[in-house]
Amino acid sequence: MSFRYYADIIIDISHENLDKTYQYAIQEEMEEKAVIGSLVVVPLGKGNRRINGYIVGISTEPKIGAERIKPVYEVVEGAPVIESHLIYLAYYIKEKFGGTMNDALKTVIPVRKAVKIKEQRSVQLAVGTEEAHRLYFEYQKKNSKAKLRLLEALLREPTLDYDVVINKLGIPRATLLGMEKQGVTRTSSQQIYRNPIKAQEEAYQPVSLNEEQSYIVEDFLEDYRQGIRRTYLIHGITGSGKTEVYMEMIASVIAMGKQVILLIPEIALTYQTVMRFYKRFGNRISIMNSKMSQGERYDQSLRAKNGEIDIMIGPRSALFTPFQRLGLIIIDEEHEYSYKSESVPKYHATPVAVERARLTGACVVLGSATPSLEAYLKAKQGEMKLYTLTKRAKEAEPPMVWIADLREELKRKNKSIFSGKLKELIRDRLNKKEQIMLFLNRRGYAGFVSCRSCGYVVKCPHCDISLTAHNNRSLVCHYCGHEEKQPDICPECGSKYIAAFGTGTQKVEELVKKEFPEARVLRMDADTTRNKGGHEAVLSAFSGHQADILVGTQMIVKGHDFPKVTLVGIIAADLSLYTGDFRASERTFQLLCQAAGRAGRDVLPGEVVIQTYHPDHYSILTAAEGNYEAFYEQEMLYRRLMQYPPAAHILLLLVTSKEEEEAAKSASRLAAAVKHYIENLKQGIVEAPGQSAGENLGGSLGENPGGNSGERPGGSLGENPGGNSGERPGGSLGENPGGSLGEKPEDGPEEISMIGPAPASISKVNDIFRQVIYLKHRDYDRLVEIKDYLEGYFNFSEQFAKSGLQFDFNPLSGY
Repeated sequence: MSFRYYADIIIDISHENLDKTYQYAIQEEMEEKAVIGSLVVVPLGKGNRRINGYIVGISTEPKIGAERIKPVYEVVEGAPVIESHLIYLAYYIKEKFGGTMNDALKTVIPVRKAVKIKEQRSVQLAVGTEEAHRLYFEYQKKNSKAKLRLLEALLREPTLDYDVVINKLGIPRATLLGMEKQGVTRTSSQQIYRNPIKAQEEAYQPVSLNEEQSYIVEDFLEDYRQGIRRTYLIHGITGSGKTEVYMEMIASVIAMGKQVILLIPEIALTYQTVMRFYKRFGNRISIMNSKMSQGERYDQSLRAKNGEIDIMIGPRSALFTPFQRLGLIIIDEEHEYSYKSESVPKYHATPVAVERARLTGACVVLGSATPSLEAYLKAKQGEMKLYTLTKRAKEAEPPMVWIADLREELKRKNKSIFSGKLKELIRDRLNKKEQIMLFLNRRGYAGFVSCRSCGYVVKCPHCDISLTAHNNRSLVCHYCGHEEKQPDICPECGSKYIAAFGTGTQKVEELVKKEFPEARVLRMDADTTRNKGGHEAVLSAFSGHQADILVGTQMIVKGHDFPKVTLVGIIAADLSLYTGDFRASERTFQLLCQAAGRAGRDVLPGEVVIQTYHPDHYSILTAAEGNYEAFYEQEMLYRRLMQYPPAAHILLLLVTSKEEEEAAKSASRLAAAVKHYIENLKQGIVEAPGQSAGENLGGSLGENPGGNSGERPGGSLGENPGGNSGERPGGSLGENPGGSLGEKPEDGPEEISMIGPAPASISKVNDIFRQVIYLKHRDYDRLVEIKDYLEGYFNFSEQFAKSGLQFDFNPLSGY
């Protein structure tokens, strides 16, 4: 049997040995539906197992004998079709960050499966008024009560909701069907969208931009109108009005017929934030977040694809909104760690946004009061255009910052978690009926439970980490979710002197209520906001001044604007400072600046108290001064000295296994492979990834389970990478759609350096043992080459059958 078209398909199984395209024949009756981006069902392996797959290319030539190519079974009805440029973007993510192509495709699909469309059915009068009155008298004569009720209702209101007709008027379905057959009524259906935004009537109040804000908007638009597409960084102090700048940019870009994606960390994606944009842009905006139902996500994705909205607001995942006319991507609070995925593929939203902008002719705007060192270095080197906002909007003054030395507090016999200064200012604000925020970046009641007799620490049985104490005497693992009751006696030595140590938000809440019994206290952390609507409930109550003091983790300091908050207390600034992570100082500086920025944002002046055991640390001193430039210079000295990002790039190899010995052996083999690669590189030998690496290092090739031609992604996706799904031309995936991520820092190491292998700092998580290897080099693309080489070795060698391997470029979280 001959076929006109053949589809290159990525099988919906995330396994390294299946990470290639398989060619299947498109049957004639499917030719209209089977387009690039379609979800299809195909036969796999000798048993022809039915499995889903994604079409990433279509051609007219078979790659092997046509008689050996199996046909596509079916195109999945109602499943989202992936845009062509998003398939390119998926390939870029796979190449630059690791993982399989299937992993990457699932990343760029906003909704992965078909969802039942929600419809609103209505009943209308299908005859004229004169005929309706004639029928009315006819029904009266026949005593047709149900027909009379419906006709009376339709004469008053020509269109009625179907549920009202059946349930409220009590019209039997058989009666309604009979009237339809007679041509008296008709029933119609209309799709309605599940909209997560509730409409508001409140009018938008225009805001006048100050001189700095106006300059940024005008300069950006001058570039945009001239067709200049680049990346911009807005460095504006907290409260400087970056959101107003974004809104002006957005208004101008959508007036040109373009669409906009605004990324906001999920922790800051509040009702308050969304309403600011809704008041300005109305129904032309939508949101996407993890708390929405599948139906809501599906509907908003459909609205975006159909061009019914101009602006999508959401966290990292909103980056893949299927807009057809994308013109601008804004990443607010670009320094936030949540923009880096913690699951495979471990991509970062910023470079992926830049790549999507390149593919679609859009530009990217980053904004932060405390930019990441990576972004600021690029701005200083001219890779981004830098704008600054140095003044607070509304002409508010920056808050007065006090540093409380907790060592001195102990000398004064103050054993409370509140310094004398913080107590004094809390009482002052309570007397003035103003509001207070107390920040501690540790949820729970206490850090850990330990025996004072023998030193035993209660650990999770599934993870190499201590359990966190909560105030209901439960101990919880924040890695795997294991929970158990706090023991009354030490399981190790039998001592009764076992207790919780450290302080969490629950404990702070309890101590605040004890110290200030007259205060109304709210707590906001992952425990109090776990349920849908919990986040908004706490913020709404505090905004409505139903509480005087808000205690919380970092989620209380993310972009919220409370005019009556005039005091912020940072309970323990050192919690994030000594974590064993080279980014600890940067993280501390950012958290302190963000927390301090919540105070005095309106007409009332603000004060901030930073409590610390290390008052002379540069991250604390520069945060107190609000001096980003001084912090940047000091921190970059350390990064250059230690060859840490952004002075160099890091590739982390995470080796996992259910067996501790197997994890160690696999890590050692990979370390040996890296040394082998480095030695060959010194001699000018560059080994190709894939099969050659597997053979040279003792690996073995897997079989082709599809029975079809199988190749690594790498043909051509089509002539126009910015095109949309449903195009007929195009083969498979392009050679390198992504270009280069890798700036080469001047001071970076010329040679690849390796640290490890060694057990991860948390060596067991959920009964999986973990080993790590760190590789450093100045060239990002060189590390990508090593990643490709090791993937080939790992995937084609049976030695690693009991192990897993993940790659993390420039990791933001500790292992």
